[in-house]
Parts: sequence; C-alpha cells; structure tokens
Amino acid sequence: MTSVGSGSSGTARPDAVRVGAVDCGTNSIRLLVAEGVPGEAGLVDVTREMRIIRLGEGVDATGRLSDGAISRCRTALTDYTATMAELGVQSVRMVATSATRDARNKDEFFGMTADVLGKHFPGAVAELISGQTEAELTFAGGVVDLAPADGPFVVADLGGGSTEIVVGEYDDGELRLLGAESLDIGCVRITERTLPSDPHTAEELAEGRRVISEALEGARELPLGRARRFVGVAGTFTTISAVAQGLETYDPERLHNSVITLDQMREVCDRLAAATVSERRGLGPMHPGRADVIGGGALVAAALCELMSDRAGITEITVSEKDILDGIAMSVLTRLAG
Repeated sequence: MTSVGSGSSGTARPDAVRVGAVDCGTNSIRLLVAEGVPGEAGLVDVTREMRIIRLGEGVDATGRLSDGAISRCRTALTDYTATMAELGVQSVRMVATSATRDARNKDEFFGMTADVLGKHFPGAVAELISGQTEAELTFAGGVVDLAPADGPFVVADLGGGSTEIVVGEYDDGELRLLGAESLDIGCVRITERTLPSDPHTAEELAEGRRVISEALEGARELPLGRARRFVGVAGTFTTISAVAQGLETYDPERLHNSVITLDQMREVCDRLAAATVSERRGLGPMHPGRADVIGGGALVAAALCELMSDRAGITEITVSEKDILDGIAMSVLTRLAG
C-alpha cells in the first residue's frame, strides 16, 4: 500500500467539501480523498492509497472473478471506506473497469461493494463504466496539471486488463475529446496470455508483441497525428519512469509530470521484459505486486511509444501521477455542484 498526503477532518474553506474516489481495476484498487469547491476547478489531495489485489487474476481464461480476488477486494475496500469516513468524505464514487466488464459473476462483486460502501455511505455501489466513460475520466485526470496550450494531447492509460488511448484538447477552456479507444491489452492480460515463463523466452516476447500489434490496429482511426504531447498514466508508466530516472525508491513528486525520452523508455522496457521476476523485485521503486506482470506492461508501453513516434513524430513522453482517479474525484465535485 502507498499513501500520499495527510489530512484532518476539518476543511480549508467553509464551502469546500471532501470527496472520495475509488478506482478498482484489473491489477490494483486505489483511493483518493480530495478537497474542493463544487463548481470550481481544482482539487487538493488529502490522501492517496494503492493496493495490488489482482482482481482480474484468471478472468481471461475462466471468465469469472475468483473467490480469492473478491475477498482481497473486500478487505481493501473495507479499509478504504473506513478511511473515507474518518476523513469526513461527504460523497463517494467508485468505478470498476476491465476485469468486471469481462466477468460472468460480476453481480457478486457489485453486491459486495454495495455492502461494504453502504456501511458508511448509504446507496453507494461500484459503477461498471463503459470504455468511453473510462476514457473521458482518464483524460480529464491525466492532463489536469498540464497547460492547455501544450495540447492537443494523447493520454494512454495502461492498466491491468485494458489500455485506454484518448486524444483531446481544450477549446476556450472546455475539454473536447477528439477520439478514444479502449483496447484489451494490459500488463496482467498480456502476461497471462503470452508470457508464462520466468524469464520470458524470446518466443513468448515475440508472441506478446504480435498480440499487442494486432490490438493496436483498433487505434488506427484515432487522430494521433494531431497530438503535440504524449502523456502516460498509471503504474506501469510511473514505474518505468522511476527506473529510467534511477530512483532508489518510488517518489511521486519526482514522477509527476516527469519527461522521459522515447529512447529511454524503449531501453527500460526492453530491460524489464528480459529480466526475471526476482531481478525486477530488486529494483527500488518496483512495487512487489507489479514485478511479475510488468514484463507484459513494458511490451505494451514500448508499442505505444513506437505508435506515437510513427504517427505524430513525438520523441518524449510526459508521465503523470494523475489519472482516472483524479477524473473520478472531479466528477463527484461536478455532481455536487448540480
């Protein structure tokens, strides 16, 4: 678990409120408690937490969420709900993405979230959002701290089960999406499907790259060539940035909006894909729960870099700590503003 920031139950402004955002993905579940004023732009972090729960473990093969995965999620969500209540959260939104979209027993999962969240936030339940909504929330969070004049932007959210690629810009201060695709390639899905060995064999890596290349055909119609800035969000990208920078520990402040050349990205991706799980775990900024799947994530990240180089002539990537979680929190504030 990682936690960033702290806060008490008091608010900085009398009209400010505290909101909770929970993002439950294929590999991890994350919490953001933030403070803001409904109807106004801007959020102030109170706390961030992340746990690897591997909700999507085996879903690609079985079509079901395992009992163990749902249990791990319940434990983490119980703790997150208690934290939100303790910090004075007034409204919460929880979203679930790729793994639950694919699972036959998703109703069991959503019933669990209603039970856990409802103990402190009556009526709250996880939402199964569409790929389009996921893209919109991802983009809003990923570019929140970037200058609108730097756009148009391409934001890539590389998750456990899927990768969202979103193209957008700001027009007179209003966000305008130019295109979005949700592709079934992520660090867990690619690892489980094509990379069973430790270390991965040359044949496995070639198959992984083939599967990714085939999936990226789904992004062919996106206006990637219009982009002036390429932004990567979520744990695979931030971990690759940490390794590229030679950080000894995972440092969110050093990682947020860090700029890495695509050549650096390719070198680190190749190194991570070729390493053993033990060697990856020995890297200071590597989360232990990410070490066994980041090989698949590195293949996806490298392919995305090649795509942006070819289509937009881009030579670097901005790696953001802000992502769909921040978009979720902003959407709660918007809802409260009416």
